Amino acid sequence: MTGTSRRAEALALLGLAQRAGAVVKGTDGVRQAIRRGEVRLVLLAEDGSRTQQEKVRPLARARGVRCAILADRGDLGAAVGSGPLAAVAVTRSSFAEELEVLLGRD
Repeated sequence: MTGTSRRAEALALLGLAQRAGAVVKGTDGVRQAIRRGEVRLVLLAEDGSRTQQEKVRPLARARGVRCAILADRGDLGAAVGSGPLAAVAVTRSSFAEELEVLLGRD
């Protein structure tokens, strides 16, 4: 499977996770969910600002939550029915594990 098709499959799975209520959108929401211990995986936009990433990465690392780069802000937001987003969190282990496999972090 090519990187492009893996990315498309990961974005589709992220949309499914959104419909299942297993997604938190936006940098602030992601940070709050990490603090509450709800997050299993953080997905960051490849074109997100360094500032946005620096708000999320250290907190996720401190809580043992993996971060991965998935797509640009537009595609990341569109996958979860939103406008452009710099960060999205997955709260269900089953979705997080499957996304990690698709993204090469098995």
